[in-house]
Amino acid sequence: MKAHRVWAWAWFYACINSQTALFHHRLTLRDNVTSSKMIDTVTGPGAQPFAVQLKALTDLEGRYQPKLSGLRLIESSQDNGLRMTTRRRELEVKDLLSLTRFFGFSSETFSLAISLLDRFLSVMKIQPKHLSCVGLCCFYIAVKSSEEEKNVPLANELIRISQNRFTVSDMMRMEKIIMEKLYWKVKAPTALRFLRLFHSHIQEQLDAESKKILSLERLEAQLKACHCSFVFSKIKPSLLAMALLCYEAQEQHDPEYMDKIPEALKSLQQLLNIRDGDLVCVRELVGKCLAEYATARCSKPNSQRLRWAISGRTARQLKHSYYKITHLPTIPESAC
Repeated sequence: MKAHRVWAWAWFYACINSQTALFHHRLTLRDNVTSSKMIDTVTGPGAQPFAVQLKALTDLEGRYQPKLSGLRLIESSQDNGLRMTTRRRELEVKDLLSLTRFFGFSSETFSLAISLLDRFLSVMKIQPKHLSCVGLCCFYIAVKSSEEEKNVPLANELIRISQNRFTVSDMMRMEKIIMEKLYWKVKAPTALRFLRLFHSHIQEQLDAESKKILSLERLEAQLKACHCSFVFSKIKPSLLAMALLCYEAQEQHDPEYMDKIPEALKSLQQLLNIRDGDLVCVRELVGKCLAEYATARCSKPNSQRLRWAISGRTARQLKHSYYKITHLPTIPESAC
């Protein structure tokens, strides 16, 4: 009888703890969804005013920045196989970029995954052997947060495609650790969010011809390249977005329309209280990064080749929406 009462009380407390944990999980997710709605940048009819969206982003920017002391520790580490280094981080990001392209996920998913990865690496000392699991978990969290539910792959499919050796259980445990260390705060004010907001604001001030100079698609591709470089992890997202716009405006120099774009950029810079020296410094870093991606020894961000060999069995188990087969036209005999 006594043993029965002990079991009953143990069961009762387990239920209470389980319900408390579930409530806390739902509460933090609800708070995160609320904050994400606040920082979602929307353009077009019915969108919030630019000033409102900008304030929502800048108010949250500092809270989602990676810890500088942790990033400096990674930067100073020697590649002895025991500690995280900038090179290992950059290689992992390039793998995540390839995964993004393979599944056809959005730039927002990739940018958010890198934000999660850098934030986690800056607060946790992880061994290099765990980096692939950490990276894939950050990527999966970003996918579930940004993509439509029907497009979210199963965890075992992600593991299979990336040819990692850990299990789904390993991913679940690591995902829980990541979420706890980041206090369940997923939706961050990324550089991509700032870039899209700034671009939309500037375009509203330009005429039809001037609008063609700053291509958002090209800017997003350049941002992906910057994400692959560790140096930009230490830079505020708003500053990186501004530097990208200034660099592109300088590169796409057109004397006929160049007066209007610098004026819009200068006004935006003053609104953000960005110092000239900081902007020039980051713009030069952007130029150096993109110059490296333009060389023959380094593939461009939107031309990154997949390095995974997928077996026929794996391909058959994938959903059809994950890849497309291009059928080549029949070569006429007269052309031979």
